[in-house]
Amino acid sequence: MRVYRFIDSQKTAFPVKTLCRVCEVPRTSFYDWLAAQGAGPDEATVEEAYLANRIYDIWAESKRRYGVPRVTAQLWREGVKLNRKRVARLMCLVGIQGIHGRRKMTVTTRQDPKAQPAPDLVQRVFEAAEPNQLYVGDVTYIHTDEGFCYLAGVADVCSRRIVGWSIAEHLRTELCADALLAAALARGEGGLTGAIFHSDRGCQYTSGDYRQLCGELGMTQSMGSVGDSYDKGLASHCTSLRGSSRNCRIKKWMPRGFGVPGSPWEGIRPGPSSRHQFRRADGDGQAGCPCVSPGADRRA
Repeated sequence: MRVYRFIDSQKTAFPVKTLCRVCEVPRTSFYDWLAAQGAGPDEATVEEAYLANRIYDIWAESKRRYGVPRVTAQLWREGVKLNRKRVARLMCLVGIQGIHGRRKMTVTTRQDPKAQPAPDLVQRVFEAAEPNQLYVGDVTYIHTDEGFCYLAGVADVCSRRIVGWSIAEHLRTELCADALLAAALARGEGGLTGAIFHSDRGCQYTSGDYRQLCGELGMTQSMGSVGDSYDKGLASHCTSLRGSSRNCRIKKWMPRGFGVPGSPWEGIRPGPSSRHQFRRADGDGQAGCPCVSPGADRRA
């Protein structure tokens, strides 16, 4: 193609026969290419260009998060039946790719051998007929340009909604406690009373302060077995989705001192997707909850 374009640009200064001989290409091939150029791009080229533009739009609308599987799924929802390999080829041609939230590994679950874990009240049956009956919690990590920060989440098993969450630079008990307090704020006064909270046996959840907080909120703790991913698979899935999909591209998270000094929560502001983010005055991180009224969940 580049040889033909070169010959086309130089044919006013030199004979085509000489240019084709020097470039070692047949004259018939050059004239066939020239005729095709005059007719415009073929149907396959136009379709490829349209698909490449639509794939780029989907990727840009997702804030550069979607990879090949999600872009392919979105195209199928729009009625465009494409193979994943073709989508991957076009994304590579355009020079785009999805996020990779697990670039580095870090341990978030450390068990306290001296602590007595709570009994397992769930037994892997992660089902609830109504909201506010069974909650699961977990901690994950987010890699930013400033290093690691940690995300604790509390999800309602019935609706799969992340009711409360908290972000901090540490893995102390306050991180998980802030997430549970955010869930209590979202549900309203007495909204968590009688519910079961299921988690792993990390030292944050087996600490005395966390047990006391669950007691004050009227919740019963439940803990799964050690080294069993099925016992916290639902909570890990929810927190990893929020961490990777929303926060993996952030370079800096909200600076300290945001909000109104002296209040229990230093400012409440609308966050992404109409959610509220807030930060405790006596904490080291951020906590948040969806701006929904108590009991407003619905099944996904």
